[in-house]
Amino acid sequence: MTTSLVTGGAGFLGSHLCDRLLAESHRVICVDNLLTGNPANIAHLTARDDFRFIKHDVSIPFEVDESVDNVLHFASPASPIDYLELPIQTLKVGSLGTHNTLGLAKSKGARYLLASTSEVYGDPLVHPQPETYWGNVNPVGPRGVYDEAKRFAEAMVMAYHRYHGLDSRIVRIFNTYGPRMRPHDGRAVPAFIQQALDGEPLTVFGDGRQTRSFCYVSDLVEGIWRLLMSQHSEPVNIGNPTEMTILEFAQTILDLLGSNSEVGFHPLPVDDPKTRQPDIALARSILDWEPEVLLRDGLAKTIDYFRTLCLPQKG
Repeated sequence: MTTSLVTGGAGFLGSHLCDRLLAESHRVICVDNLLTGNPANIAHLTARDDFRFIKHDVSIPFEVDESVDNVLHFASPASPIDYLELPIQTLKVGSLGTHNTLGLAKSKGARYLLASTSEVYGDPLVHPQPETYWGNVNPVGPRGVYDEAKRFAEAMVMAYHRYHGLDSRIVRIFNTYGPRMRPHDGRAVPAFIQQALDGEPLTVFGDGRQTRSFCYVSDLVEGIWRLLMSQHSEPVNIGNPTEMTILEFAQTILDLLGSNSEVGFHPLPVDDPKTRQPDIALARSILDWEPEVLLRDGLAKTIDYFRTLCLPQKG
């Protein structure tokens, strides 16, 4: 049986990835210190014989007492609230955590996949953003702890690939949404849905004309799976190229919920990207991948999940 180790496996994306790997008949080792991960995301897996959970901070060296075929490094605070409150931990998991997991992959002879981010492009001067664009990042701004941690992680992966011959992959993930997102993590999807459900004003930063491109989680996981199974070692964008303004997105949420909430405008955060849209020509070419889930369909599933969080708990 193929064994895949997923760091950050109790998080939003990591837990969906664990589900997919198990569905592909992999044995899964989930490593998470639960700093931003949620045990509820993997509660349905813990009784399985082919699933193992290890509570550990991957910024601290660790070993695994069994063979491992794939290491997928998804551990990191990933929302603005998280990495602004946890700047040192964010830098450490992107640097030390990447180094430790690369060392583990090297010692096990495993394939390695890094979860990078569209944030490596910063506030882009090229639009849409292809993998060949080097980015426009402020290394000393408040967002730099996340942006530069991921840029360093990419450089470290490529160093291991070139120097040690490590079989590696890098996925640059664009805005992704779906069930298991945390309601108050500061990102637009959970913030707007939760605020609309609560009848509160939707928090829109700036004038709302900045753009984002939203990809449903099942589409993202499919792209990651195809990349893992490919032979491509350079970074690959995985995201939905359908671009919309934040104001348009807020209105879509209000329409789906039939909400009377208003929009409240707030100052734009420092270094907040004005545009974000993936160029996915490479993913289409080498992975035969592109997103399939329509925004309204994905949002309907996500809204249903957030509604279940609002239900009173039995007991």
